[in-house]
Amino acid sequence: MEKPTMHMLSVQEKGGQTRKTNQYIAAIAAAIGAVIAGTILGWTSPALPQLEPVKVQNRTNVTIVNTTLINSVGQEAEFLLNTKESSLVSSISAIGALISALPVGLLAQKAGRRPTILILSIPFLLSWLLIIFARGATLLIIGRFFAGLGTGGICVAAPMYIGEIAETSIRGSLGAFFQLFLTVGILFTFVVGGWTHWRTLSIISAALPPLLVIVFWWMPETPQYLLSKNRRRDAEKALRWLRGPDADLSDELEDMQKEVDDASRQRAGILSIFSHRNTRMAFICSLGLMFFQQFSGINAVIFYTNNIFQSAGSDIQPVIATIIVGVVQTVATYISSLLIEKAGRRVLLLQSGTIMGITLIILGVYFKLQESGHNVSSFGWLPLVCLILFITSFSLGFGPIPWMMMGELFTVEYRSAATGISVVVNWFLVFIVTLCFPLMRDAIGIYSCFWFFSSIMIVCVFFVFFLVPETKGKTVSQIQAILSGVSS
Repeated sequence: MEKPTMHMLSVQEKGGQTRKTNQYIAAIAAAIGAVIAGTILGWTSPALPQLEPVKVQNRTNVTIVNTTLINSVGQEAEFLLNTKESSLVSSISAIGALISALPVGLLAQKAGRRPTILILSIPFLLSWLLIIFARGATLLIIGRFFAGLGTGGICVAAPMYIGEIAETSIRGSLGAFFQLFLTVGILFTFVVGGWTHWRTLSIISAALPPLLVIVFWWMPETPQYLLSKNRRRDAEKALRWLRGPDADLSDELEDMQKEVDDASRQRAGILSIFSHRNTRMAFICSLGLMFFQQFSGINAVIFYTNNIFQSAGSDIQPVIATIIVGVVQTVATYISSLLIEKAGRRVLLLQSGTIMGITLIILGVYFKLQESGHNVSSFGWLPLVCLILFITSFSLGFGPIPWMMMGELFTVEYRSAATGISVVVNWFLVFIVTLCFPLMRDAIGIYSCFWFFSSIMIVCVFFVFFLVPETKGKTVSQIQAILSGVSS
């Protein structure tokens, strides 16, 4: 029988028809939270240039900050940020995400996945209101902190919810929705923010948290959570809505019940994750994927986008160059959602690590030759091709898959705590890379930075090949059996 694809709304299962439509609706509703997170991540790109003063150099090559209220893009501003304030506005959201990820995971375990996602609309909306009414750095920094609280929380709750409402045949496609909608939010911010005032951008973005509540309010709780609370009738009702009126739920419901019963007999504290081979390997795989996602060099390449376009002889405005990168990232992530149930997770991760590693080596060589005074103008197209290949391969593999596999690798009793820890680690790495990359670039040069990240990608390929299991089309129990064998 033909394997189900993302475009097939129904597939013949034992005993009846399973519909996919409501599963897509529920996944999209939860992924509105990812769009909000994307607007928060992308906000600083168009907003900060409007909040930073013009910097000029005098004859002694000393940087002087213009004290008039003219920002770095030549517009009059209500207020401006100094270097320290601008740095805090950029980085404080990562601190907020670090703080919220683990508590939100525990909240999702106690109160449920659905209420947790709805509650997260509060810090999201509060953050935008603080930013909208900011008349100085203080409210901006506080607003960005609340934005981080919401972002860290949604990175835990939304992938968990989507992973639990999806049936095995489309779990990968739906799991890619989180990263896909995250890139949609970033692209939306680049497009709107490129031609509007930062306050107008914030007002438009503030409409998204209420939209999350309005749409997600009608979605069901996950059947696994309801079973864990001995609410079998409610679990069956939720599963019936998700799978359709003609589906035979008996086998799937019994499998879920068995998983929940097994979980209830085990002590599921954070430290107990390391007491079993399967959970230990799941934890290593999840944290490893998060590490390689952030140390892939994605931030370095995006930061150097304008230089790459200039090397190609392009006179495209920086805002257009940024939008082009955003479009490539969004389209490639969408393609990943189509391929993920055909090609599998491991193949996409391996191609991602390999292509990113090769393109980083080439970029390093190009900019090393350019800095050494060699004439590389005839090869100006090369870094642009590398940029597109890099963004595409990242978006096909290491962009969406670590978020999706985070929910696949763990059994229900460990899922909330382990997911929270994985997200905490991810945001800590975001903070480290964001903090250290400018220092590395100044100390060893951009070409050495590219080579550093390429060496990590080489290690990454071996990590995925030897340790990361293929989870395509496999149930939780099958994945756990594979993980137990990995370390044997």
